[in-house]
Amino acid sequence: MIEKPTRVQVRRFRRELLAVCTAAVLGVGGLMAVDGSAQADSTQLLVNPGFESGNPSGWSCSPLDAVVTTPVAAGSYALSATPAGQDDAQCSQTVAVVPDSTYTLTGQVEGDYVYLGATGTGVTASNWTPSAAGWTTLSTSFSTGASTTSVQVYVHGWYGEGTFHADNLSLSGPVPPGGGASGSPSASASPSAGASPTAGASPTASASPTPTPSASSTPTTPPVSPPPSTGFTHPVYLMPLDNSPQAISDILANSGENQFLLAFVLDSGNCTPAWGGDATTPVSTDTTVLADVNAIRAAGGDVSVSFGGYNGNELGTDCGSSAALAAAYQSVITKYNLTRIDLDWENGSLDANMAVRWGAIKLLEAQDPKLQVSLTIPMTTVGLPDTGKDEIQQAINDGARIDRINIMDFDFGLDSGTETAAAEGVANDVVAQLETLYGWNASTAWAHLGVQLMNGHTDQPSELFTQSTFTDLLGFVQANHAAQFSYWDINRDRACDPSVVHYWADGACSSVTQNPYDFTKIITQYNG
Repeated sequence: MIEKPTRVQVRRFRRELLAVCTAAVLGVGGLMAVDGSAQADSTQLLVNPGFESGNPSGWSCSPLDAVVTTPVAAGSYALSATPAGQDDAQCSQTVAVVPDSTYTLTGQVEGDYVYLGATGTGVTASNWTPSAAGWTTLSTSFSTGASTTSVQVYVHGWYGEGTFHADNLSLSGPVPPGGGASGSPSASASPSAGASPTAGASPTASASPTPTPSASSTPTTPPVSPPPSTGFTHPVYLMPLDNSPQAISDILANSGENQFLLAFVLDSGNCTPAWGGDATTPVSTDTTVLADVNAIRAAGGDVSVSFGGYNGNELGTDCGSSAALAAAYQSVITKYNLTRIDLDWENGSLDANMAVRWGAIKLLEAQDPKLQVSLTIPMTTVGLPDTGKDEIQQAINDGARIDRINIMDFDFGLDSGTETAAAEGVANDVVAQLETLYGWNASTAWAHLGVQLMNGHTDQPSELFTQSTFTDLLGFVQANHAAQFSYWDINRDRACDPSVVHYWADGACSSVTQNPYDFTKIITQYNG
């Protein structure tokens, strides 16, 4: 979620984006943001890089994107886009690349919270600017892996942050046989959260169109509703290898928490599960996280592992088939002897490749009917985005069981009223939507609902969750008997060091005045 990260951070902040964005601001990892003109590239691989065709041909763009004649950085045209609702107004292009090669991506942008980056098998590269009053050049470089044959280049804004512009985009590097652009780019208008991914103002905007159902999506008799999942009522997210995690011994001794959602497992290439998608931390040879899991269980607690998050490649993107994806998930389940898993399909994975993904979950549930599955979804100001509804409906159609729907009850932007009232309103909206999707009554919907918050400053500058907000919402979920009360994330449950530069929605501290574990101690009071 919520790493949700920064999205300006993490998630749903997981991310993760927090780590990537912080690195971008500090100018490390090959990322930089400088004012000036875009550099010319000798091997331009993008189609219509400056939108000089007068339209977005060659790009897959949000319906909120347009090609305009002013303002422009050079030439006659530029991209103009306005994020709204759950749509971050992304424009993307899929480009063929050469394995084991280095590429540089540049572009000129104007506006607040504008992101430029590329994703692909083993590739996660991005840069962003919190504010560009005039044309500013963003640049990032990356190296492809041995199996990387294409990347998706993107530019997008941030929820509720207003119109941005982009021009003079360029991807330079070795040209693969047959040229660079790999044909029709895949659509990628949806965000991501969390961490996290979530919404802004307009409740009608949809991040991606509802896909035409495939043969596997043909409605069947809905699966029998699962009984309410008991126990594991207050798990907190923990990034065990990123964002300066506290020692698990310190958390167990001083926070009162022993239930954890460990984030995130991603694909490091060739359908290989790894922590953070990092090839140097594969699940198969892990000892560090396993030691934490053993310590948690020795203290009477338990864990779930979260697959996905806002950044990197979720396993369902590359595994190719339901059987291969189920085998990848199962290898993680077996490694940590899991009875619960969390699916945080954000960014490009949101409502994508659903037949493969739910097919895999159905296989896992047939193999182990006791496996508990939660689906984490970013929110809009009116509850589930259309993409989230699509995900749930496909699960129903394909006979895959979702035990808990975990809502990222933040990052949708606070336009008016209090943070408490806004979070309560979104949760109530989701309950009504679950009643329609499943035919449940309100109490049954609540019994399958997880409410996830984010402590301190969130990715949305308009939002702030204080200890008092957490306490108020504790009373709300207690009154409604929700299945789960959680938050993103315990890595942030401490005050920021004033002697060190920190950024909005920092991945390792809350940016509010607090004692260690203030927020976790509130969450642990919830018992359903």
